[in-house]
Amino acid sequence: MTTADYATYIAGLPRVLAGAATLFRDERGRVLLVEPNYREGWTLPGGTVESDQGESPRQAARRETAEEIGLDLPPGRLLAVDWMRGAERPPIVAYVYDGGVLPRERFDAIRLQEEELLSWRLVDRADLAGHLRGALAARVLAALEVLDSGAGAAELEDGAPVTG
Repeated sequence: MTTADYATYIAGLPRVLAGAATLFRDERGRVLLVEPNYREGWTLPGGTVESDQGESPRQAARRETAEEIGLDLPPGRLLAVDWMRGAERPPIVAYVYDGGVLPRERFDAIRLQEEELLSWRLVDRADLAGHLRGALAARVLAALEVLDSGAGAAELEDGAPVTG
């Protein structure tokens, strides 16, 4: 196979997008959510993996968290991977990493990226579904269950656990 043939082959393969986020909690177990200005609803700090620049999901979670809320902290263990289908876009693989339990001083140090975010808040687990849309709510709850149980990362499809 020539270089041109290989490039043509690669260009014809299906596309998949990737996103990465970090799940931070306070000492009461509340989850840090951010409010984007470019769509409705709340989300975890995170964003697109810049894979075309060689970025890994873990690196993206750290970069996006530093950019969005000003906290440059290495992500902990992988909590969930979610394959999300989309009608008007390629599928997205969403990674959720453990950001740990942060002390009050860390929350006080949050500085929002004003180009993308309106606000942030700490939300009780019982109230997450009221803030997070669709599969994201299920993904965050699955990640919290992984933390509670000590189990390995959750494998999800459109927010639902995969059973094998």
